[in-house]
Amino acid sequence: MMQIRSTTDEDREVFCDTVHAAFGLFPDVPGGDGGGFWWSVLERDRSLLATADDGKPVGTVGAYAFELTLPGGIVVPTTGVTNAGVLPTHRRQGVLSAMMRRQLADLRARGEVLSVLLASEAAIYGRFGYGPATYTARLTVPRDRAAFAVPRATATGMDPGSVTGDVGYVGTVEVLKRADCGEILEDVYDRYRRAQPGALSRPHRWWAVGAGQPPIKSAPRYVAVHRNVDGVPDGYASYALDESGTLTVDEIIATDDAVSTALARFALGHDLVAKVVFRFFPSEHPLRWQLADFRAGEVSGDTDWLWVRLLDVPGALTARGYFADGELVLEVDDPFLGERVGYLLTARDGKAECVPTDREPDLSLDVRDLGSVYLGGTAPSTLVRAGHIRAHHPGAAALADALFRAERAPHCLHWF
Repeated sequence: MMQIRSTTDEDREVFCDTVHAAFGLFPDVPGGDGGGFWWSVLERDRSLLATADDGKPVGTVGAYAFELTLPGGIVVPTTGVTNAGVLPTHRRQGVLSAMMRRQLADLRARGEVLSVLLASEAAIYGRFGYGPATYTARLTVPRDRAAFAVPRATATGMDPGSVTGDVGYVGTVEVLKRADCGEILEDVYDRYRRAQPGALSRPHRWWAVGAGQPPIKSAPRYVAVHRNVDGVPDGYASYALDESGTLTVDEIIATDDAVSTALARFALGHDLVAKVVFRFFPSEHPLRWQLADFRAGEVSGDTDWLWVRLLDVPGALTARGYFADGELVLEVDDPFLGERVGYLLTARDGKAECVPTDREPDLSLDVRDLGSVYLGGTAPSTLVRAGHIRAHHPGAAALADALFRAERAPHCLHWF
């Protein structure tokens, strides 16, 4: 009979070996201690190991403790699910379902209201109640078509040739090596993620051991650090230039649009560059509109990124902020956990109350669809039109759109 148990420090090697075998991969450094790679920050007390009748491991699922920023600038604890894998010899035997069910029960027992993950395959995690909630893409701009347009909203006293086109903009950019600015990156990212819906925290230990992708990982990178008029760092761009003349920007992190634009201009103005590729490009970023040639920016790799799963519907719905007032009855179906409950959501003055109700629903939806609309990145009306959410009367979808919108599009670029 299969058993599922929490792991301990002694299970670290067998856990890593099992998840690597499940994905057909090999450790980056055979025989190494894992420092600097993704498993170096595994939280063993939050990870699970599935074993077969003979005691041999057959599956894994891990979890990280993060904070997630919700609409309204509210920060809540969340679990980042990771390393979910089953050996090829034991797939389609219910191992993953059993591990996910156990994990959801553990997370509820911890009092967490939601969990998140990055889906290796989009068809897998919906059945466990996760829905895609943020999206990302790449933007590629040829260097010879990177000229910026003159801003049309020119107010009195604005200098159309300024770095951003914004009145009163003052700032500087300094180029540093990744190894020389770790504390700056950590501080600027932390300020950014607290104001960006959908952003996850990057715990200090991730930066300390370089666990993840650049610029967290201490791979060779140059970093353009932006400083405000007082010399305080308020943005950065991590980048590398290859032999083909492609400058790839890992990420631009900025506390406001003017700083983001200044860093984009820096990248697009770099010498010896044929094209600039911006990874993790937000769908609503203004850069394409700022270019003189709108078609110069080619968007590719448009895909889902962060998936959200509500564990405590009232707790999650009352945690986030709201930008419209209204009352909505939601009938939420959670087939994986065998639950179907009606909730009355009442939003007033930016906050909400949510209680179980027997009233007739305005909307009927799967918990995965509630996860998709939760951060404001997917309009409920889109899922109504797609046939996933049922609107019981005219106007219900429009009201849901107004209630679930965010102050800005949610975006997550953290890899875990």
